[in-house]
Amino acid sequence: MNKGKLYIVATPIGNLEDITLRALRVLSEVHTVFCEDTRVTGRLLHHHGIKTNMVSMNARTEEQKIGIALELLSEGKDIAYTSDAGTPGISDPGVRLVSAALEHNKKNLAVRPPSLEVVAVPGASALTTALSIAGVPTNKFTFLGFLPQKKGRQTALRELANSEHTVVLYESTHRILKLLKELSEYLQNNKKVTLVRELTKMHEDVLQGSAQELLKTLEDNPQKQKGEFVVIVSS
Repeated sequence: MNKGKLYIVATPIGNLEDITLRALRVLSEVHTVFCEDTRVTGRLLHHHGIKTNMVSMNARTEEQKIGIALELLSEGKDIAYTSDAGTPGISDPGVRLVSAALEHNKKNLAVRPPSLEVVAVPGASALTTALSIAGVPTNKFTFLGFLPQKKGRQTALRELANSEHTVVLYESTHRILKLLKELSEYLQNNKKVTLVRELTKMHEDVLQGSAQELLKTLEDNPQKQKGEFVVIVSS
């Protein structure tokens, strides 16, 4: 029996044209596309004229639906996984599915060759896209994703403030002011903050300065508080 292939497919973070030809081919050829939200992926597929069957698999249901995915793969069927935007598994669902697929192979390796294959289809990522236009040192950086909301948050902020190299994190529209207030307290004056907002979308914006300066800018311009943020702290 042929190996089933699990394709981890990066999708646009905003502009629907930011997807590779390979990704479009894979999404059109696989048996099923498992996706974080069928409505979001559905818009992408519709935009590109793709009619592949979709199954919802988000952070809450990933563990429950892994069995369905593994069964299809074990039957030799190819499937894909997409998150709502960017590369799955990078502060997005998909990690459990990939881990389960690799573990499946490990358990069965003694009795037969691997029955499935995990394949990356690279593309857009808010992390690397933001760094590419921030003009900050990128030879070494730490990615923190979303900071903990309660336990461990103060520790993370202290580590961020004391880091000798660039630190990148994500933040939402509802919590960006809170984060900037905290950074104003924790960061030294030599630290620069870059806010990259609404990447590849109509209102894409890059703001740079001290945490205090950016906090005032956003407080004075409420429209700049909207959207998803990549926050970069550098020397």
